[in-house]
Amino acid sequence: MADLCALPGVRGVKWATPNPLKLAAAKAACDPSIVWVGGLAEIWAPAFYAVGARGFTSGLINIWPERSMAIHVALEAGDYAGANALIAGMKPFEDIRAEELNGTNVTGVKAALQATGHDCGPTRPPSAWPLTSAQQAKMSEFLASVGLT
Repeated sequence: MADLCALPGVRGVKWATPNPLKLAAAKAACDPSIVWVGGLAEIWAPAFYAVGARGFTSGLINIWPERSMAIHVALEAGDYAGANALIAGMKPFEDIRAEELNGTNVTGVKAALQATGHDCGPTRPPSAWPLTSAQQAKMSEFLASVGLT
């Protein structure tokens, strides 16, 4: 990782493996000016922030940008309890995305976009498409419960 980060032009790294301790070690081995971003969405953001990541990828931001930004603001302020409470409120969305060995990761986002009137078409193989009826029911329940539909 240090060799990769030493290449000219590297300014940031998206860390998308569920191991914050290895993130901390990689970060320590690299130029401190490099920005590390958590690449496993909001669920992993607190653990990655705790070891120095700043920012995170987000599927939720496509349908509920206010919640995703509120999580970011809480983490930047060091309010882990607040961030975790906000994350708990979007857990059903992430649970659907994690099904089928993450085969519904993009599917969940696109299904939510479709349900909120922003259809951007189906996913490409090999991802699952469409959601199963049980998954779609969970997604619909989540979207309604947070006022997005």
